[in-house]
Amino acid sequence: MTPDDIWLAPAEWLPPTTEKTADALATGRVTTDEADAMGYGQLPASPDLSAPQMAVRAARHALSRAGVPAGDLAAVLHAWTYHQGHDFWSPAHYVAARIGALNAIPTGVQQMCNGAAAALRTAAHQLAARPGDGPVLVTTADRFAPPGFDRWGGDYGVWYGDGATAAVVGAGPTGVPEGALTLCALHTRAAPELESAHRDTGAFHPAPHIRSVAVDVRRTKKAFLAEHGKQRFLDRLRQETTAVLAAALTEAGIGTGGHRLSAVLLPRLGRATARKVYGPAVAEVTDAPLADLGENTGHLGAGDLLSNLAALSADTGPHRLERGEYAAVLSAGAGFTWSAVVVRRT
Repeated sequence: MTPDDIWLAPAEWLPPTTEKTADALATGRVTTDEADAMGYGQLPASPDLSAPQMAVRAARHALSRAGVPAGDLAAVLHAWTYHQGHDFWSPAHYVAARIGALNAIPTGVQQMCNGAAAALRTAAHQLAARPGDGPVLVTTADRFAPPGFDRWGGDYGVWYGDGATAAVVGAGPTGVPEGALTLCALHTRAAPELESAHRDTGAFHPAPHIRSVAVDVRRTKKAFLAEHGKQRFLDRLRQETTAVLAAALTEAGIGTGGHRLSAVLLPRLGRATARKVYGPAVAEVTDAPLADLGENTGHLGAGDLLSNLAALSADTGPHRLERGEYAAVLSAGAGFTWSAVVVRRT
């Protein structure tokens, strides 16, 4: 359950430099079949800025949109999936320090690609438990740079883009920023028995990148699917997606005799995954149109959810919600965890 008066003002920051799918095809980094399955044209790629540095930029944008001084924040929650630039360090504290949130409690949130939903859920719980506290800032950031990560070929059916997202999350009927979204529902489900899909089952390692220089998600997924079966795995993904979306829609009053959804925004995992998993799963509970906004971003690690919310709250754009309209945003992460968020433009 979420309180009735939670609002969020989301933003994103993407590096201006990109790697084009056409170039990846020309150099053999991807095949024609892979490009057709994804349907994405480019990936943002940071040539220099680390993930936390990008998070600072997204955070400043979100604070500016919300009109909230950094010194008023009660907490900074930072989520990520991959290396943050240093081996033994707290990126959440870095973000808080750099934006001037010196009164906030910084916390790292680790739930892989569902990290934004986990952080948003934590923010909502804090605001409900401590109504006198100030707003909470949620940030995400990832940089999938070589040699440690191959953004084009390190995983099956996922292309990874660099970037950062942020959202100021507050509570109360007054002081709601222009363009903010009301959080109508947020539901999460997990299946921890599936964690080995991203684990090297042969051994635990004493340090990163012992098995290979670059992260090799294909190796662990291949072993997992060989043991558990691809169709069984896809069925479970669809079932969990349907269940978490249905729960969120029920809480938000979406459905027969209730409000209607303008759209369901998907994790940015490509055309094939949308067709095989999300299309059938969503159709079980709503006929709202689906939208995959990954054409120019790819998968942003922990950031897909907030990037999609930023598109809904934008001042202009094809996915901007009008006042009073509702949308659902889906999220998923290794482990596995699934979340569904329902928002309304205030």
